[in-house]
Amino acid sequence: MISTVARHSGTALYPLHPLHAFVLAGIVPLFLGVLLNDYAYWSSYEPQWKNFASWMLIGALVFNGLALLGSIISLVRVERRTGAALVYFLLLLATFVLGVINSLIHAKDVWASMPTGLVLSVITVILACAATWIGLASWRIGGAR
Repeated sequence: MISTVARHSGTALYPLHPLHAFVLAGIVPLFLGVLLNDYAYWSSYEPQWKNFASWMLIGALVFNGLALLGSIISLVRVERRTGAALVYFLLLLATFVLGVINSLIHAKDVWASMPTGLVLSVITVILACAATWIGLASWRIGGAR
C-alpha cells in the first residue's frame, strides 16, 4: 500500500489502491457492453443479444460491488472526508441498485424486458461514467492541513 502523500499546490492527493482502480475502471466497459447488447436486441429481436447483456450485467455488478466495497473502506479510513468521496460512494451505490433492478428486468421473458431494460442500461452507463470520473479524477482529494 502506498503510504506517502503527494503534495501539489497545497492539496493532499491520496491515490487509489491499484485493485480499487482496476475494478472501478472495469465497470464502464461492462455496463456499456450491456447497453450495446440491449440496443442490438432492441433493433434485431435476436434473443442471444439479451443473453449476452444478462451475463455482462452480472460481471458489471461484481465489479461495481467490489468498487463499492473499496469506497466504503476508503470512506472509513480517510482522515479528512470530502464531498467528492461521498458523492463517489452514492453514485456507485445508485449504479449498483439500478444494476440489480436491471438484472431483474433482464430475467423476464425475452421481449418483456424491453424498453425498460434499455432505459435502465442507459441510466446505469451514465451513473457508472460519473462514478468512474469522480473516482479516478478527484476522489480522495483533500485540502492541505
